[in-house]
Amino acid sequence: MPKIDIAGIPELQGTGYPPQYAARSAERIRQRLGDAGGLFDFGVNLMRLPPGNWSSQRHWHSAEDEFVFVLEGELTLIEDGGETVLRAGDCAAFPKNSGNGHHMINRSNVTALYLEVGSRSAADVITCSDIDMMSPSSDGRFLHKDGTPYS
Repeated sequence: MPKIDIAGIPELQGTGYPPQYAARSAERIRQRLGDAGGLFDFGVNLMRLPPGNWSSQRHWHSAEDEFVFVLEGELTLIEDGGETVLRAGDCAAFPKNSGNGHHMINRSNVTALYLEVGSRSAADVITCSDIDMMSPSSDGRFLHKDGTPYS
């Protein structure tokens, strides 16, 4: 059935980050729309980002394109080149292997709602720009940049 019942999709709160990096995104909520629709080649997530929360640690993908579209609210996109305010109707694209670390912060006083779309490459490695963390998409583990696991 093509229509997806969004109300029936589980809400996943927070991240799988190691505890020392998880607090800033602890209240974000993700619903995996693409998974619910049976998609395999790309993922689509409906994201809710409460005031004060980060979408993620600042990061870039080696083998995965990423796209965000703001549906409601206001977010501050932070990337290597500085900050840009994104409001409802705005979008941003992050080509794979750019090395341009990015994330969004909700600095407003209302929850922001946005779509996050990305290709699903098992070869992808997510590299965090500001902290000692990376994650290979092949297994989803969070590792130090030298490849040692977090304990």
